[in-house]
Amino acid sequence: MRIYKGKKMPGWLGCRITSKLLFPFLTAISFYASGQSTPAIPFTSEPLTAQGDLSALMVAGIDGFLTKETERTAGSRNRLWHRDFSDTTSFNRSVSMQREELSKILGVSDIRLTPQLEVMTGKELQPLEVQAGNCTIRAVRWKVLEELTAEGLLLRPKGKVRARIIVIPDADERPEVLAGLEQPGGQGYGVARRLAEAGCEVLVPVLLSRQDDFSGSPSLNRYTNQTHREWIYRQAFEVGRHVIGYELQKIFSAIDWMEAVNGREGSNASIGVAGYGEGGLLALYAAALDTRISSTLVSGYFDARETLWKEPIYRNVFGLLKYFGDAELSVMAWPRRLVVEESKAPEITGAPEAVKGRSGAAPGSLHTPEFNSAKSEWNRARAMLPQNEVHLRWCADGGSAFAEPFSAAALNEFTGALQIGFPKITSAALLKPLIVTDWVDTAKRQELMVRSMERQVQREIILGERTRNENFWQQLKGDTSKQRPVKAVLREKFWQQIGKLPTPSMPFNPRARVLEKNAEWTSYEVMLDVWPGVFAWGILIIPADMKPGERRPVVVCQHGLESVPMDVVTTDPKSRFYHFYKGFASRLAARGYITFAPCNLYRGEDKFRVLQRKANPLGLSLFSVMTGQHQRIVEWLKEQTFVDPQRIGFYGLSYGGKSAMRIPALIEDYTFSICSGDFNEWIRKCSSTDYSFSYLFTGEYEMPEWDLAHTFSYAEMAALIAPRPFMVERGHYDNVATDEWVGYEFEKVRRHYDLLGLPQSVRIEYFPGPHTINGIGSFEFIDRLMK
Repeated sequence: MRIYKGKKMPGWLGCRITSKLLFPFLTAISFYASGQSTPAIPFTSEPLTAQGDLSALMVAGIDGFLTKETERTAGSRNRLWHRDFSDTTSFNRSVSMQREELSKILGVSDIRLTPQLEVMTGKELQPLEVQAGNCTIRAVRWKVLEELTAEGLLLRPKGKVRARIIVIPDADERPEVLAGLEQPGGQGYGVARRLAEAGCEVLVPVLLSRQDDFSGSPSLNRYTNQTHREWIYRQAFEVGRHVIGYELQKIFSAIDWMEAVNGREGSNASIGVAGYGEGGLLALYAAALDTRISSTLVSGYFDARETLWKEPIYRNVFGLLKYFGDAELSVMAWPRRLVVEESKAPEITGAPEAVKGRSGAAPGSLHTPEFNSAKSEWNRARAMLPQNEVHLRWCADGGSAFAEPFSAAALNEFTGALQIGFPKITSAALLKPLIVTDWVDTAKRQELMVRSMERQVQREIILGERTRNENFWQQLKGDTSKQRPVKAVLREKFWQQIGKLPTPSMPFNPRARVLEKNAEWTSYEVMLDVWPGVFAWGILIIPADMKPGERRPVVVCQHGLESVPMDVVTTDPKSRFYHFYKGFASRLAARGYITFAPCNLYRGEDKFRVLQRKANPLGLSLFSVMTGQHQRIVEWLKEQTFVDPQRIGFYGLSYGGKSAMRIPALIEDYTFSICSGDFNEWIRKCSSTDYSFSYLFTGEYEMPEWDLAHTFSYAEMAALIAPRPFMVERGHYDNVATDEWVGYEFEKVRRHYDLLGLPQSVRIEYFPGPHTINGIGSFEFIDRLMK
């Protein structure tokens, strides 16, 4: 909810009315009751007969389309790989492009610092260490990136180090459990100590947990029920980083340290990585990326990933499924050993409970992979390998999953590849209990890990603007004609950031019906085909004073979140939506413009938000679909005999303002764009932890778009619209952002238009109002352009 003058108002136009669903029916009755005949439809079409909530029908069709795209992508993935198994060097060269792509989409992009492990001290400033049989356990810390710090436990054997191993717990398991310091019987209890007592040096890092204790801002005293992992994911995604990537950086930094220790000691000890649950995910990605890892154990994770959208959002990776399923990732470890252990996975039914004002978490669940599904994915990986060069091992409890991770069978397969003659791993039951009195405050440690990662993300917001200046603004030199080819390249890059679907090419197959006729205009409901199962739908309004053969300009009027086309058409002041839209589509039609009010797909709460979850692993987004729908609309409008094809503009409020930034930047047939109630510093809006109106604190989990921080914020999008006219409409009391944010970002746009010699083509109107269409300066702007 938004607050305006002390009153609660629908956040981002989040309310709905049911009367709009009855509008076509009631309008038809009114024609007959008044003795009027239904007006003829002035364009070629078939009757539109679909009934009910067409926005819900549209969302369902797009859902089915993305499901089929997922299946198609998985089926065509092999064509993107050209693996060379002739030798290790040739293989690594043949998958180098995929490793680079994987690093990029996981956000493993920053240069690590030289790691220096320090042993932490307790209350008496004594080193935090415990003697445990044949090994010593120490609490350690090391710096990974400028702001990113890692912590964990280091277990060192008292004799010769046979191998160096990183054991990664699940997100909800503390390293102390794996070290055998607490919770006997916990998942993976004592596995690190068992490895240490067998002669391994073992490092167990701390992961961000699935608790929500620190998911919020202490300075604002505002918190969410997002897990720590989601809290970081949400802010990092926008800046091209990922909670997965940051934790991989911690692992790779630990390997850097282990390699350095090998060098100092003159040792050739091999390096292995083993993980369970979220740790299994990290182990699999690490094995695919880092050739220094000799052996990997993945427990409680391996499966097919075509339903990634059902998992917690912090596992969402943009573009993952284009190249990678778990099978492809495991093959990338070749010829190094990779053991898949089918064990009971962490069971997560959803986010922490929304209590004490905490809310905003995305849905998502985790379950033990279905045995046949996991084995099928493993078999798929095996089929990609040369017959006599299989590096994969499968471990299960017969035909079912192990009840506990790190079984003796899996550990011995894993350690067998680290050193010949490696001793068998003992049972956890043989470990002697340890009593520790002075130790790490694990709750405080978790908070430090969250805040460390948070600081790293917030730093990236600043660095991202620097990158945009270098890679975007510094490329724009000279006048409009000189910039046109440069902008064509940048526009294609923006397409890739948003996610590009094939240009719609199927027949329009227009269907239409009359909605209303009055003295000023007639409105029609229009539906057009876009892709199989996907249609565009909206309300076309044609002024009554059109003369035969006359062509008029069109203004496309775009609604906001949870609204439908009728909401921008209705002029009834009693309508809950009139406060926001003020019937601007109808008012513009009364001024003589043809208007078209499309239905965009952001309607139905999680029903549409899950579309973003389905789209992202394919390298797509909601705007991939909506831009295709608008391509259809503009193409169809340009074909109509009553439309001036050179004068079709775009005007949107709220989520429609988001559309006004992205869609005209990509569709050059839009001759102007007006962004109302949305323009601001978009990166901070999505990622900042310091402002209460940041999307981090809302349930709009679909808002983050992959790596716009380093590529395209709103000023850059507006520059892609230039030299076409562009305007911002901004209410002083609009809680979307602050005037300062809006002004800062807009001045970049004004400067660009000034340097192009087009100061009259850009405008911002501030007005003393809330989140609403003002319709004064914007209407004047349209009149000047179109009349």
